[in-house]
Amino acid sequence: MNIALIGATGYVGAKLLEEAAARGHQVKALVSRPEKVPALAGVQAVQANALDAQALAAQLAGADVVISAFSGHAQQDVYAYYLQGFDAIVAAAKAARVPRLLVVGGAGSLEVAPGVQLVDTPQFPEQWKATAEGAREALRRLRAEPELNWTMLSPAAHLEPGSRTGKFRLGTDQLLADAEGNSRISVEDYAVAMLDEAERPAHPRSRFTVAY
Repeated sequence: MNIALIGATGYVGAKLLEEAAARGHQVKALVSRPEKVPALAGVQAVQANALDAQALAAQLAGADVVISAFSGHAQQDVYAYYLQGFDAIVAAAKAARVPRLLVVGGAGSLEVAPGVQLVDTPQFPEQWKATAEGAREALRRLRAEPELNWTMLSPAAHLEPGSRTGKFRLGTDQLLADAEGNSRISVEDYAVAMLDEAERPAHPRSRFTVAY
């Protein structure tokens, strides 16, 4: 499978790159600094600007699936920067007529009670609020998108470095937690769930979530 991976050196993107390469896919790693892309079999590092929809469309052409791990964590205005990039990525994917767009989402838009999302609870960390609200707005825009075949994968509340077990649960719009009330998933297993979806589409035009 030919995969175009946007943000392939980021916190989530790096693990998505490792997982995709380990499965033998051909991956075009679209990043701002190609020298940071590790030398992996089947991986081509390409300099890209996620805010430039026209140039990005040319780089996405021919991909079987595009995976966006784009984020604005390092920016001063995280919310505005993320949505600017997100809109450009959607426009590029449509212009390139890619069959599918998979998007790394956030846990903040998952429900913890009927009608109550995690990001709106008092305990949600303030430093992650802009990121979570950006991802929530991105999901709203995807749901209003009439043409694109998209899928968003939201992680558990805690997305942490760990091990690749391949054992987890999938859900839809509700936050998943274990018997002790902990909601967590390793970045490695998040990548497994995302690549499983890339290989065997099960959530077209919808959001799903993964947790232990």
